[in-house]
Amino acid sequence: MISKLIYQAGMRDRYPSLMTQLEALLESDHWSYQQLENLQLKRLQELLVFAESHSPFYTALFNKCNFNPRKVQSIKDLKQLPSIEKSTLILHKEDIQSRANFKRLRLSETSGTTGQPLSIYRSEEWDSGTRAAMFRGYQWYKVNPWDRNGYLWGYNIDPKEARKIKFLDSLQNRFRLFSYSEEEIENFCKKLKKATFLSGYSSMIYEVAKIINSLGLSRQFPRLKMIKGTSEKIFPAYQEEVQKAFGMKIISEYGSMESGIIAYECPEGGNMHIAMENVVVEVENGEIIVTNLLSHSFPIIRYKLGDAVVLAPGNYKCPCGRYHPVIFDIQGRVGKPVIGKSDSYPSLTFYYVFKNIALKTGMIANYQAIQNEKGEVLIRIEQPYDEFLDRLIKEQLNAYFRNDIVFDIKYGEKLHAMNGKLKDFVQNVGL
Repeated sequence: MISKLIYQAGMRDRYPSLMTQLEALLESDHWSYQQLENLQLKRLQELLVFAESHSPFYTALFNKCNFNPRKVQSIKDLKQLPSIEKSTLILHKEDIQSRANFKRLRLSETSGTTGQPLSIYRSEEWDSGTRAAMFRGYQWYKVNPWDRNGYLWGYNIDPKEARKIKFLDSLQNRFRLFSYSEEEIENFCKKLKKATFLSGYSSMIYEVAKIINSLGLSRQFPRLKMIKGTSEKIFPAYQEEVQKAFGMKIISEYGSMESGIIAYECPEGGNMHIAMENVVVEVENGEIIVTNLLSHSFPIIRYKLGDAVVLAPGNYKCPCGRYHPVIFDIQGRVGKPVIGKSDSYPSLTFYYVFKNIALKTGMIANYQAIQNEKGEVLIRIEQPYDEFLDRLIKEQLNAYFRNDIVFDIKYGEKLHAMNGKLKDFVQNVGL
């Protein structure tokens, strides 16, 4: 198939170590936990020794902590080091960047949706290893990366840039939306009938699913095997609409530019298996901390990603038989606090408000909370006004916030601007 040949030729040129790393990941896919842990520890030891020798930041940090990477005998030894945040990576990026010579380095940038954009240089091995972890997940769904696929990302693109993107997409057998008119959606759906998978921001997949359902175009995609959401939390309300439109739910690919692929959702049981060949995952106070074992060119060691997650118990066994540890739930970004008149509250509190309602009643509401003034929060609800739902929301808000915050609740709101990620909490106090 021509698309396969073009894709593989491009991969060999841009990611020469990808296939070797993918083959290794497929081999370790059903290893025992002990085998996986042994490989993980070996790669961690190599990363730590390398970072001490080639990254001025970590040389100084290890000395300050009296930490000897050559004496690391357990993953738990990592706890001798402090965790670091994105602000640290930005402030010290010149000293964190490795001084070693790599055959290939590629500039990579975060989107800056948290308000903190970051640009670093990643090695070819790092880039290829991240893609290898992604492609292993594809194989769980019997999907090849060169298969025909649709892509939903931000669409506010300069016309010249759009032409370039369309050309690059064609090399990857990929197509995307550049506007969200009904005509464009219908054309996109015609192409999607021959596609094997669909990927993009989960909120944008949801928005397109709503339009597909309203146009009566649902369940007309016989070749689809996978719908992958990335970069955002997948809310329960998304799944209902997407299931109706495509006949399947969104599956989760969890990671970031800095961490690489952390976990991929399993076809059996809906669990997210941690790619422990490539990362070490710790959780402290409910917040994930990641060490990227491939990040020799810019060491990422004990990085607080900013997400709250729930890990499965150590004795949990996934029905698929894999021994890779499991993430049960990604609750969302820890983010800025909600500021009341007297106290402050975690922004994840809104997640629990609406989760409690869904668990107790089955009623699902998409929301966005916006705070521009201390002690005042606007909550925008996509669903139309419902007296029972309104009462439940107010009861839950009162249970968590009491009288410390005044809430203005608006219903029937269009939440998504369709130009990128959707933030469930926006805090502008003091800006």
